[in-house]
Amino acid sequence: MKMFAIVNVMLLMVLSVSYTAMASTLLDKIKDDPDLSQFYELIERNKIAMSNLQLRSLTIFAPTNEAFQKHNDNIQVQYHMSTTAVTLEHLGTTITSDFDGTPPLYITKTRKNNQDYIYVNNALVLRSRSNIQMVNENGKRQVLHVIDDILTPLMANSASSNDINNPDAFQFLSYSDILDIGGQRIRSYRQRVIANTKEVVYQANGGFTFFIPVEEGFKPHPRPDLIDKKVIDGHIIPNRVVFTKSAPIEQPFETLAFEDNIKVTVTFFTQGEGKNMKTYVKSNTVVGDSKHSTGVVLAEIVRANIPVKNGVVHLIHRPLMVVDTTVKQFLESFKIVNEKEDGPLFKFYEVIMDVGGEFMQTVNSMKEITLFAPSNEAWSDPMVQNIIRDRNRMRDILNLHLVRDRLNTERIRQGNLQSILQVPTAVDRRNLYFNVITNREGNQTVTVEGAGVNATLIQADIAQMNGYVHIIDRVLGVPFATVYDKLRTDPMLNSTYIMGRNADFNSQLNDTKRRFTYFVPRDWAWQQTEIEFPSTHKKLFMPEFYYHARLVLERHLVISDKAFTMADLRNMGNDSIVLPTIRDALTIRVREDGKRYSIQWNHRNIPVFRPDVECTNGIIHVIDHPFLVDSDIRVTAGSSQPFDGIRTTAILLVANIVMLIVAKNLV
Repeated sequence: MKMFAIVNVMLLMVLSVSYTAMASTLLDKIKDDPDLSQFYELIERNKIAMSNLQLRSLTIFAPTNEAFQKHNDNIQVQYHMSTTAVTLEHLGTTITSDFDGTPPLYITKTRKNNQDYIYVNNALVLRSRSNIQMVNENGKRQVLHVIDDILTPLMANSASSNDINNPDAFQFLSYSDILDIGGQRIRSYRQRVIANTKEVVYQANGGFTFFIPVEEGFKPHPRPDLIDKKVIDGHIIPNRVVFTKSAPIEQPFETLAFEDNIKVTVTFFTQGEGKNMKTYVKSNTVVGDSKHSTGVVLAEIVRANIPVKNGVVHLIHRPLMVVDTTVKQFLESFKIVNEKEDGPLFKFYEVIMDVGGEFMQTVNSMKEITLFAPSNEAWSDPMVQNIIRDRNRMRDILNLHLVRDRLNTERIRQGNLQSILQVPTAVDRRNLYFNVITNREGNQTVTVEGAGVNATLIQADIAQMNGYVHIIDRVLGVPFATVYDKLRTDPMLNSTYIMGRNADFNSQLNDTKRRFTYFVPRDWAWQQTEIEFPSTHKKLFMPEFYYHARLVLERHLVISDKAFTMADLRNMGNDSIVLPTIRDALTIRVREDGKRYSIQWNHRNIPVFRPDVECTNGIIHVIDHPFLVDSDIRVTAGSSQPFDGIRTTAILLVANIVMLIVAKNLV
């Protein structure tokens, strides 16, 4: 049976070799490949393409049958051919096509996750099926590369009698009304280019990436007047031809408006997945001036990857760099029109409208504002879905995302240089806390915490006339972590977590059937304790003193049928209150000074740095000093536990009994 299988495999190999031998020319190879049948049918119907295959050297980029499912008719075979034979290794940045006017095909080589990729325009080259070299009947070398998408040249629309062959970017602007660009109009932007005498930039030789706003993006009316020479330069990436599929996501490119007095970059990013995925571009005016505000402007790419003689054009839904809307108007731009869910914040806007108009009125009333807006994906979290219909709670949650100040990432970074930056929100006695994380490559990530939920700024510094919008990846105020998980992941609480881990104390904090109120000293508090009680502090973090560390932590943990907010504790009385802890009882007095809380314990006044950090099974209050006195650890030399003396006595007693038994047996 095994021999029969081996013979079958060998027979298949022979048949495979014979099949390959049958494909004596590249045309035969394409014809015999069932996954290229639709491309072969196009070749058969095109006399010039058939003639090229019979007579000339060629490089052919052949789309798979699957690629044809994404496109309508009018696919141009000759745009997939070049009359020079080039293998993948020898492809440069462009290769001339055989289409009318010989427009270039743009080659992009990238490396991701230790793999090399090659793109032709916006199509990925399938390397395992490419670099097939053959000689035709005329002795000319030909090369086949298989690609995953159709190559589409820029052509006149079907209603036009004009032939526009291989236009540059300025010709694209000039003849856009008769070009096949999906019915988009760009007259207003063309007028601004001409009015600012920037034609030469669009006529320049080389390879550029051009972002051109469509007509709809020039509303409201004053907006066209804001398109000056610097703004036009900010819509052009020089010396790079960037198609969307090969574009490095979240990597900034310097624009022509990147010079001494102004510095503008543009970045590609995507939203959604699969068929719902959209590609956006954002300009970031890193250094601005009196006419050009610093910050980010977002624009959706409404028609991408239009090849021109000197690069590629992407049509966008509004101009970059132009800051002429308020935060309220920015949110309203994500209205769902004709049941079309559109934009990176349409779910946020939907929630705002469901809760009622009060939040939008609050936003509109603020002269200076920073909004931390959860992304569309953030609202799909099951914990959020459980409370999204609770209007009263959602009002507080929405207000937790509002700050009455202009707060961009640069101010956050500067504010975090000396200490943790905290800023008040539109919710009384609720602050946001920021952290700036730098990785090994020097890239920085900014996080924000509100009511126990830690979120990352995924699209920061979106500039508006009255402030900034930051898109974040979680909804603040809707806890998703247990007390244990919050302790484990919060960089400010690392010392208490380590102490609890060493003392085998932390595991109980994962119990979702109990309700904890945990007073957690932040790392800074332990650093101050090290100065105040150096010997005690040292022992608490030594493994051999784990028993004492556990006793200290037990004093900080309250277990009851409910978790206590600081307001709850304050309202329990003006005098001292007694809370049941694992160890015995915690006697404290809560004071409120303005909008800050403090705890009086053992004649010490301890500020509460972060109150009411909500978790799924309790609340953490971050405090500025542990419930600790120097006398908490008093041990004799060589002893780390109070039971060591008892253990030693027991051992001696057992030893004496054994000696008596042995002596009795000897007698």
